[in-house]
Amino acid sequence: MVTLAEVAQHAGVSASTVSYVLSGKRTISAVTRQRVERSIQELGYHPNAGARALASSRSNIVALMMPLRTDMYVPVMMEIAIAVATHAREHGFDVLMLTGEEGPAAVERVVGSGLADAIILMDVELEDARVPLLRESGRPAVLIGLPADTTGLTCVDLDFAEAGAQCAQHLADLGHRQIAVIGEAPAVYERKTGFAERTIDGLRTRARELGLGVLYRPSEGGYATMAGTLGQIFTERPGVTGFVVQNEQALEPLLGLLRQDRRAVPEDISVVAVCPEQVALQASVRLSSVTVPAREMARHAVERLVAKIEGDTEDEVLLLAPELVVRASSGPAPAGA
Repeated sequence: MVTLAEVAQHAGVSASTVSYVLSGKRTISAVTRQRVERSIQELGYHPNAGARALASSRSNIVALMMPLRTDMYVPVMMEIAIAVATHAREHGFDVLMLTGEEGPAAVERVVGSGLADAIILMDVELEDARVPLLRESGRPAVLIGLPADTTGLTCVDLDFAEAGAQCAQHLADLGHRQIAVIGEAPAVYERKTGFAERTIDGLRTRARELGLGVLYRPSEGGYATMAGTLGQIFTERPGVTGFVVQNEQALEPLLGLLRQDRRAVPEDISVVAVCPEQVALQASVRLSSVTVPAREMARHAVERLVAKIEGDTEDEVLLLAPELVVRASSGPAPAGA
């Protein structure tokens, strides 16, 4: 491994000069700076994290607050986390993952201890108790998700309201007039988690505009729960011919129960999902779906966070445009429906 002293010898300067070039703490002539930077590049020198932190008063660590809850689909959360870590490393930052359900206490701990230069917040609620602390701290931060009030915040998310609207529009275009929505676990809505609330709001708004009947039911997922939910839906709304599902753990049980009930997909019942592409493609019936772009959201979040660390003070809300991909699970409403 190349050392700072070897860089200094190669460039014909003192070790302290190399350190000043790296830290920017003293003015170095352009000629000397260029010579040092050329030696760093030619030798492939990488200052260790401790040295960078001491030189720049930075930890070069980003805190990722990602509560791992039993009512959330963990593979999506982990896909985002891995993508955040990968893109952060490309910019010279490591990631400290905070997976506990600590709420504001986690923000206070990170800000008070100087553990991290910046914060990425996930699992954002409409009235998220962590957000006021972020605003007060002045620490660079990006949210993957939207609270109700985005003033003074930088947020990245899928436009879930539009995703819900596209699902309703797709089924209406196929002639469906009565649809059911299978949502996330009840606790997700009790917390008023942003992505879930926005999806159902967008769907209901578009359904009203189109004159669709909508029956919404949250679900824990699993066969036993879905069997009860499905029975209730067909009892209350026997004319339902289309389902919108925003719950990865409910998808396969729903498809299996429809088969048991001799309801063919999509001839009798159409199913549209909001889920990761891999889930849609690996289901027993390839699902028409709006993809949750986990990696893209992570990339945009890291890019905006790095810009903030470097001094960009502009706040923005970036909503990624959803795209509904039609596959085998949706088709025209049955005749007479």
